[in-house]
Amino acid sequence: MPTWNSRGLRGSTLEDLINRTNEKYRDNKLALIQKIPTPITPINIDKSNKQITLAYFDSKSTVDYIGAVQGIPVCFDAKECAKETFALANIHKHQVEFMKDFEIQGGIAFFLIYFSNMDIFYYLRLSKLLDFWKRMEEGGRKSFRYEELEEDYIIDHKHGYIVPYLDLLSKDIQNR
Repeated sequence: MPTWNSRGLRGSTLEDLINRTNEKYRDNKLALIQKIPTPITPINIDKSNKQITLAYFDSKSTVDYIGAVQGIPVCFDAKECAKETFALANIHKHQVEFMKDFEIQGGIAFFLIYFSNMDIFYYLRLSKLLDFWKRMEEGGRKSFRYEELEEDYIIDHKHGYIVPYLDLLSKDIQNR
């Protein structure tokens, strides 16, 4: 069984925090956001308790979350980073393409990044990610530093919400 600090639990802890935030947004009729399960194909199933013991990823996943906020379609992916430098290898080209297409259709796409070493949640606008992505594709850095990010998109802790990203979504919409 993985320990609390293992890589195996790293993403699921962030996911749990976002899921609880989304439940509260839904309860308050502010948003309806669903977690998209990663498609898998089971290889071994323990017949005694009907649990999957071995599986592989079925297909490329697109984003972690999709839904609507006050009638606006949104999609986002959640990432965790234990350093002050985020490797773009943690984001896949097919995810970027899906998010670009999503925005062409009138939606808003973004990333929620948790910098665990600083205990900071960050709302990364797709347009800002695309700046870093372009730099990488042109032979530049394959990562970005925390200090390169826009300070205005640090998620402030709000009473009652664990990862209160809706204010920054609103700011993102206003700044387009």
